[in-house]
Amino acid sequence: MISPSASPDAPRFDWTQWLFPGPRRVFTEAEILRSGLGRWSTGIDCYVLSNVLVLVIVFYQVLPSEFLLIVLGGALTMAVLGLAVGRWLWRQPSRTRFNGAAVLLALLMVLVTLVLVKLGLREQAREMLPFIAGGMTLVVSSWWFLTLYRTQQIGARLAELDAQEERVALAQRLATAQIQPHFLFNTLASLQHWVDTRDDRAGPMLRSLTRYLRATLPMFERDRLPLEQELQIVRSYLDIMQARLGQRLSWSLEVDEAAQDRIASASLPPGTLLTLAENAITHGIEPSLRGGHITVRARAHEGQLRLEVQDGGQGLRAGACEGLGLGNTRERLRTQFGESARLGLEPAPDDAPGCLAWIEVPAVAAS
Repeated sequence: MISPSASPDAPRFDWTQWLFPGPRRVFTEAEILRSGLGRWSTGIDCYVLSNVLVLVIVFYQVLPSEFLLIVLGGALTMAVLGLAVGRWLWRQPSRTRFNGAAVLLALLMVLVTLVLVKLGLREQAREMLPFIAGGMTLVVSSWWFLTLYRTQQIGARLAELDAQEERVALAQRLATAQIQPHFLFNTLASLQHWVDTRDDRAGPMLRSLTRYLRATLPMFERDRLPLEQELQIVRSYLDIMQARLGQRLSWSLEVDEAAQDRIASASLPPGTLLTLAENAITHGIEPSLRGGHITVRARAHEGQLRLEVQDGGQGLRAGACEGLGLGNTRERLRTQFGESARLGLEPAPDDAPGCLAWIEVPAVAAS
């Protein structure tokens, strides 16, 4: 027999399944809780009980009248007992539990048969034996399929969550790789030129770059970053870019009173706001000959925390599509906050030049 949960490297035939059938994998309480699939549906109870009643009605004309109450009571009892064991297997599916339940049911059926014989109902017990055996086979088969289904359900969900975490980790590594090369090389080149020419801008830029690197190099190893720290990174980044671009770039930070309290306790996936600021510089300000102004805003309204980066650059081009940075950011937000997190990119409001990138997350979830 092929093992239901065999790995590709496992033997094709697992002879232990003939003596001790069931899935090999055993989930811990933490794994089941992580899967988020712990709820038992009451629809299963209704389905099983209704089918038992249908079977009793179908066999109404076949069974002797003296057996009707016994069969009806026995069928309902077995259904209730089977559902109770089903919930037990649902909470922790394993081959040990399944086989234990099957052995106990077999012993119960033998005990019921012996009781009927002791009561002098040998002939009746003999006539009911096919129904008892059929009911037992049906119940054990249902437990078997329930155990297999539940094991595969939890295993698939855990594999999906692992894949999501791997995608997030990859997105973080990609984000780190995106931030570093051209930005650092260009900044260091400017810094070296200013040092060589004894330009007064070298000192402030070096301090901003030091703050930026100290904050950004370790941040992508974390799942969440305090929003205050993220804002400080954005400030350092914009200071550096302002020093490099000179009069072509100016920037400001606006935080309303409602968001001020939220910022102290809020956190986001690392680099979320920084990615929007980088896009504003790379695709908005740098391609524009006249440059522009960047405004970073934080607002809180109706339980939502909204972060905006608006640039006064060249605006969205026709046919522009979402790049890798925004795609990674969207995926990381969805992983952290679910479908309640949103990210958008649109033309700047009020016919202003440039474009507006924004993020909305539940304020409670961000805290």
